[in-house]
Amino acid sequence: MKTGAPLPDLCFDNAWVRELPTDPEMAVYPRQVQRALHSMVKPTPVAEPRLVAHSAEVAEILGFGEDGVRSRHFADVFAGNALMPGMQPMATNYGGHQFGNWASQLGDGRAISLGEVVNDSGRRLELQLKGAGITPYSRFADGRAVMRSSIREFLCSEAMHHLGVPTTRALCLVATGESVERDMFYDGNPKPEPGAVLCRVAPSFTRFGHFELPAARGDIGLLETLVDFTIRRDFPRLVGTAQQKRADWFAAVCGQTAELVAHWMRVGFVHGVLNTDNMSILGLTIDYGPYGWLDNFDPDWTPNTTDRQHRRYRFGQQPRIAHWNLACLAQALAPLFGEIEPLQEGLRRHAERYSACERRDIAGKLGLLECRDEDVDLMQWLHLLMTSAEIDMTMFFRRLSDVAAGDLAAEAFSDAFYDEAKRGRMQGELEAWLMRYRQRLAEDERSDAARCQAMRAVNPKFVLRNWLAQMAIDQAQAGDESEIHRLLEVMRRPYDEQPGMESYCARRPDWARQRAGCSMLSCSS
Repeated sequence: MKTGAPLPDLCFDNAWVRELPTDPEMAVYPRQVQRALHSMVKPTPVAEPRLVAHSAEVAEILGFGEDGVRSRHFADVFAGNALMPGMQPMATNYGGHQFGNWASQLGDGRAISLGEVVNDSGRRLELQLKGAGITPYSRFADGRAVMRSSIREFLCSEAMHHLGVPTTRALCLVATGESVERDMFYDGNPKPEPGAVLCRVAPSFTRFGHFELPAARGDIGLLETLVDFTIRRDFPRLVGTAQQKRADWFAAVCGQTAELVAHWMRVGFVHGVLNTDNMSILGLTIDYGPYGWLDNFDPDWTPNTTDRQHRRYRFGQQPRIAHWNLACLAQALAPLFGEIEPLQEGLRRHAERYSACERRDIAGKLGLLECRDEDVDLMQWLHLLMTSAEIDMTMFFRRLSDVAAGDLAAEAFSDAFYDEAKRGRMQGELEAWLMRYRQRLAEDERSDAARCQAMRAVNPKFVLRNWLAQMAIDQAQAGDESEIHRLLEVMRRPYDEQPGMESYCARRPDWARQRAGCSMLSCSS
């Protein structure tokens, strides 16, 4: 690794630290932190930091050149062994509802924000290390992260961005040269695993839970300070009186959240842990833990082993859970509003915005110029058919994009079925659906070529299926990290054909159906 390539002087404007109350206690030990929104804490150094992978796009946004990224100093900084001028590392204090129950104080137990960079174009981007060591919010944990989960978050952050889904980004993935002990299956058999630190990047990592905790503690002054700060820093376009800005801000959060979840449903993404502490105030996908992608379409599927029994966060439930979480946020904010109507209006806006996004995406995925009421029924029929027939979601819609309207036939989708017996039983119903779909297309004034092009722009060919990520993890653990880079490159162009990369858009192999890391995952990382 190069040692002499200098890193650029970044412009840090750490507004959160400067403007919000700080925990006066400097010692780092698990505790309840009152009347403060963050604690100053330095990352814990690691033994042998080594850069595994980085996002060239994110590095460029921040002003890092390729030589700088490859330098030893870069690995030191983003493993937590060194600080750049202007960095003020801290961990934030928040609470949250977890699986529907109030969990009180949670906080950044293994995430440490290094500071807020303002780049040359004026964009504010917070740099946050995940797995950087103990904070006052670590409780009984070690503040570290393992390589397998860090690879998954690194790849998925970037894959989601290129799919057009609002998300945090990932700058880099650094190996620590240390082992971390984890009980992956929660079965009483912990094992040492390679450790890693991930640097994630976002305009803000503020969560619903940041507002819930002071509200639950009755610290209305702190809640008001945070709300007004958030509006001032992250929603500067809002104008008017303080009350009007607060109402417009909540409505904006509701609208952005609706857009976010609609995108998840469009591409078949399941977050897995939609607790309120995992909901971004900016409507970003945040905290990639036991997430998953639908292979065969199943609205009841969840990738999270912890959610196996009740399936609260299953794919088809995500829109309702988002609304429930927004209602929790509204309840927390209620003391700042003289009346509840603005909060109710925000929740109504969420429902309306989601409905509009859903209809937009139905039209887009089916290649229609508009979504009529009967088109909603047509899509619901298709979803039921795909569930019963065990059809691969991504493959089906991409094939629907590729097949000319006049040539649609059930045989064109044969490789999207996971069960031949079900394929035989459902063949007639699929043909009936295709016949109705042909009739609907005939009413739409657009050429087949134009329709195909439009559909390809919303129906990806490549998504980061769990088994693909697991293959990269397996190879990395065997000493070959090349698949991480190959997957990153493929997922940079998810809507392109990419000849030669057909293995990355294939149906889930049988070996991955029940394998850990491919079918379901735990929160252990």
